[in-house]
Amino acid sequence: QVQLVESGGGLVQAGGSLRLSCAASGGTFSNYAVAWFRQASGKEREFVVRISRSGAATYYADSVKGRFTISRDNAKNTVFLQMESLKPEDTAVYYCAADVFGLSYRDETRANKNEYEYWGQGTQVTVSS
Repeated sequence: QVQLVESGGGLVQAGGSLRLSCAASGGTFSNYAVAWFRQASGKEREFVVRISRSGAATYYADSVKGRFTISRDNAKNTVFLQMESLKPEDTAVYYCAADVFGLSYRDETRANKNEYEYWGQGTQVTVSS
């Protein structure tokens, strides 16, 4: 059993910054790869970024590369998403997700939401123009 809780969302002006947190409980946190997804109103959930179990490997969607940074603190059972230079098109509900089987390491599947077994409830990020 894994439980994930996101926090840190809010309203920000275009060009501003936010830091999201994903707090995990259950199991051994260092055994889980973690990804952030987002879902804008009326659109499908899309991949944002993934971090490996150790934190050594990260993969970013082209839309956020250079602006977002993922990190993790396994001692605190927490994954962070630092978002900078935010744009109105970043507006969405942001979800963190855990892959307990480790299969999301593959290039072909790491952006597929079906590879992740546990999900948080999401936190709203709104970027005004």
